[in-house]
Amino acid sequence: MRADPTQQHLVLFARQPRYGVGKRRLAADVGNLEALRFARASLGRLRRTLGSDPRWTLWIAVSPDRPTGWAAPARVVAQGAGDLGERLSRVVRALPPGPLVILGADTPTVTRRDVADAFSALGRHDAVFGPARDGGYWLIGLHRRLRQHLPFDGVRWSTEHALADTMAAMDGRTIALLRTQEDVDDGPSLRRYLSRR
Repeated sequence: MRADPTQQHLVLFARQPRYGVGKRRLAADVGNLEALRFARASLGRLRRTLGSDPRWTLWIAVSPDRPTGWAAPARVVAQGAGDLGERLSRVVRALPPGPLVILGADTPTVTRRDVADAFSALGRHDAVFGPARDGGYWLIGLHRRLRQHLPFDGVRWSTEHALADTMAAMDGRTIALLRTQEDVDDGPSLRRYLSRR
């Protein structure tokens, strides 16, 4: 039996792919044009791969909040202001009830199987993480009952401590881990991604 897509929510966290905006560490290594090409290609691949699956509803959490036409026809929610933890918390609280999986638009190797495994893990655990090679995470999934106790305060974002900090904030709730993947944040990670294509 297929899950009701209105009850499972997949959110792509994405910055509008514009020249000179976003992917600053990557742009510092490879230039603004190559960073923009990667951002557009990665977002497009993830939308094509994950957007039409009937097991979940795809949302794009956009930054900046306006304009949003570039994200159509996906459902759109604004990230708003603040650090990554504040923006994640805002999006989690804004969406309708149901299990929620959030992933960054800079991990183009994510598959439908990865997302399905994340939702499956939420049937047995309070949260699920997709560890990234750099100590962060490419995916987080939460039960909606965690809405009032989100694990994003005090996290050292964009460091090798982000996953450990977030997991520590789970206060003993059950956690599942998916396979480790690499998000593309700099020139070396982009070269590794391109060499595996």
